[in-house]
Amino acid sequence: MKKCANSGIRLLSQMLLLTVFLLTAAVAAADQLKIGVILAETGPASFLGGPGARSLRMLESEINGAGGIKGNPVQLIFRDSGGSAEKAVSFTRQLIEEEKVFAIIGPSTSGEALKIKQICEDAGIILFSCAAAELIVKPVTPHIFKTAPSDSFAARRIFMTMNEMSVASIAVVTDNTGFGKAGKDQLLKIAPEYGIRIVENETYDKDATDLTSLVAKIKANPEVQAVVNWSIVPAQSIIAKNIRQAGWNVPIFQSHGFANLKYAEAAGAAAEGIIFPASRLMIADTLPAGPQKDFLMKYKTGYETKYGEKVSTFGGHSYDAMLLLKQAIETAGTDPEKIREALENIKGFYGTAGEFHFTPDDHCGLGIDAFTMLTVKNGRFEMLKKE
Repeated sequence: MKKCANSGIRLLSQMLLLTVFLLTAAVAAADQLKIGVILAETGPASFLGGPGARSLRMLESEINGAGGIKGNPVQLIFRDSGGSAEKAVSFTRQLIEEEKVFAIIGPSTSGEALKIKQICEDAGIILFSCAAAELIVKPVTPHIFKTAPSDSFAARRIFMTMNEMSVASIAVVTDNTGFGKAGKDQLLKIAPEYGIRIVENETYDKDATDLTSLVAKIKANPEVQAVVNWSIVPAQSIIAKNIRQAGWNVPIFQSHGFANLKYAEAAGAAAEGIIFPASRLMIADTLPAGPQKDFLMKYKTGYETKYGEKVSTFGGHSYDAMLLLKQAIETAGTDPEKIREALENIKGFYGTAGEFHFTPDDHCGLGIDAFTMLTVKNGRFEMLKKE
C-alpha cells in the first residue's frame, strides 16, 4: 500500500514538473520578440546588406547574452533578398504571415523598401527601412520608419559645398535603381535653390562594367564644372575610374551611397579627392570626446574586431534600427502598437547616423546635420574641412 502511495506521489510530482515546464515554454514562446530582417547579403547590393546583417547578428548576440530586452529573448529571422524587389515582397509576406513577426528591419535598397512599405502598413507591421529615399517616409504612415538620413539632405550638403567651391554648372549621372531615381529627382528639384544648373543628365545600367562612352558624352560639354554620381552599386567606382582614365580632372561628387571604403578601394587612385556626404561614423576616431564619439567607437571597435573589416554607414543603419526598437520595447513593453507609439516619441537618441528625434510627423528623425562632407585622401576617408 505504501509502495502504491509513493508511486502516486512520484507520478503527481512528475506531472507538476511537466506542467511547469510546458507553462514556462509557453510563456517564453509568447514573449519571444520575433523580428524579420530583409537585407541584400549577396548580389550587387551586398556592400549595403552584408554589413547590415553582420551588425544585427552581433547585436542579437549581445542583447540575448545580457538577458534579452526586459527578459524577453530576441529572435532575428534573416532573409537575403539579393537586392531584388520581387524577393523582398515575397519575404515580407512570408515573415508576416508565417513567421508572425511584429517588425521588419530592412531592406537594403530604396527600390525594395518602396515596394514593401504598403504591405507592412496594411498588415500593421513596423518597418524600419535601412534605405535613404525620402519617399519611404513621406508622406508619413503610422508603421513605416527609416534610419538612413534622407537623400534631400545629402543633395543639399553637396550643393552647399559646390557653392563654396564656386561650381555653378554640373553633370548628373545616376544608376537605374530606386536609389538612383530618387536621388536624381532630389538633385533636379533642389539645384535651382542653390543656383546650380544641371547641363548634363544621364542614367546608366546598375550592372554596367564600362562607362567610357557616357563619360565621353558629358566631358564633351564645356559647361560641366563638376560631376555628381548618385549610386549604390559597384558602377560608382567604375565611373570614377573612367573619368580619370579620360584625363579629366573635374571634381567628382558622390552620394552618401559611397560611404563604404570598399568602393574607394575598388576605384583605386581614381578615388582620391572624391567628395561625398556621410555620417560621422566614418571618421569616428577623429571626433572630439563626447557621447556621440563613445557610441560610434563602441560600434566601430566591436564590428571591426569581430569581422575583420572596416565599418560602414550601411551596417550602422540596421544597428540603429535594432537599438531604437530595443529602446521602444524597454519603454512600452511587448505590445506592437505601444512599441510603434513609443518610437514616435524617442528624442535625443545617439545612433550611428546621428541624433534621432522622432515625432508623429517625422519617421526619420534626422536632420541635415546628420551629414558631414568627407573626401578620400591617401585611400582613407577624411573630413573635407573642420566643422
